[in-house]
Amino acid sequence: MQSPELQRVHTFLSDFARRQAVRTATLPGGFAAYDDTYGHSRANNQVVIDADVDPDALPALADEALGHLPHRLVSVLDDETGRACAQPLIRAGYTHSTYLVMQHTGPAPDDAGPAQEVDLEALRVPLARRWRGFLPDVDDEVLHQLVDRREARRRGADIVRFIGARTAAGDVASWADLYVDRATGTAQIEDLITAEDHLGRGYADAVLTGALHRAAAHDCDLRFLTADAMDWPRHWYERRGFTVIGHTHAFERG
Repeated sequence: MQSPELQRVHTFLSDFARRQAVRTATLPGGFAAYDDTYGHSRANNQVVIDADVDPDALPALADEALGHLPHRLVSVLDDETGRACAQPLIRAGYTHSTYLVMQHTGPAPDDAGPAQEVDLEALRVPLARRWRGFLPDVDDEVLHQLVDRREARRRGADIVRFIGARTAAGDVASWADLYVDRATGTAQIEDLITAEDHLGRGYADAVLTGALHRAAAHDCDLRFLTADAMDWPRHWYERRGFTVIGHTHAFERG
């Protein structure tokens, strides 16, 4: 049985994917989200499973929905459903990642600290450099789309803000997205990244503090993020007041 908080998170994630998309197609157990402008972005062209689905039918379902693309992403929001779908998708050549849904259960920061709202132009250069470090072999068009797709995220929620912490010279050293649904009082912090040459200097803490403060200022009693279950940031978030309340699953191919 899902907690009310986890149900709210799943609804938020599903609604965000629908609203961000240029078009969607209804599928058994969920939907496909598309944005041809960012055809290289898996997050903008994916299958989202947010209800019961036949696990054995899912690989063919994803191929039909995403067959025009060289890549596949299937996001399964429910933990039990995701685990049931794992073996059929792995047999079909997918890799499987589990993500933690982490709710902020600590007190909200009293002020935003040094973090500021920044625009995409301020993020473009440091974000491109970071993506180049993550994906050194991709061509420039892929890199361009991975940076510019942030603009499409503005459609995903009532309030979408890019939060950044700057160096003394004015460069954006660390950044994250903040998404707010005012109707439900739900906020997500997404893609917290620090420029490689500014790691370990407290910039990510400043961004997280700024995002949490702004979420609380919008009366969001549910503040959450997702973190790779196998990667170290989950422990960093735990030390900053986040608690695991559930799991989602992502399956990728190509």
